[in-house]
Amino acid sequence: MPEVVLGVCGGIAAYKACELLRLFTESGHGVRVVPTASALKFVGAPTWAALSGRPVTTEVWDDVHEVPHVRIGRHAELVVVAPATADMLAKAAHGIADDLLTNTLLTATCPVVYAPAMHTEMWENPATRANVATLRARGAIVIEPAVGRLTGADTGKGRLPDPA
Repeated sequence: MPEVVLGVCGGIAAYKACELLRLFTESGHGVRVVPTASALKFVGAPTWAALSGRPVTTEVWDDVHEVPHVRIGRHAELVVVAPATADMLAKAAHGIADDLLTNTLLTATCPVVYAPAMHTEMWENPATRANVATLRARGAIVIEPAVGRLTGADTGKGRLPDPA
């Protein structure tokens, strides 16, 4: 069974990652969800565990005897971070590893796909654009965000594309 890591960051679009998880599992993939602590404020660990059939944690220190911060990235055939926040893109571009997801990204030897979701101003900010360029130069795939309704009444580029 192909192994996918689904990294989920803290943004309102986290709910769409539930559908992405379902699409992966229905197509025969084993999926390990690695959310950030902020992501769990939007969608809880029980939801991710129920949909994936696997334990969920944000901590490097959970099950430390299994060395998850190295093992998860090494065994994945694909890592998808959806939604990828501006914060996560910055951490990934600069090699910051302060939770299980960022550690997993540093140990992944497979393709990594980022699906950004953030307000238009954040997406268009020169710092974010530079971080995206850095990730792409290193071989990561960064999907262009969709245009549409964002948080609240805001609209613009920065919406997480539909999971399908």
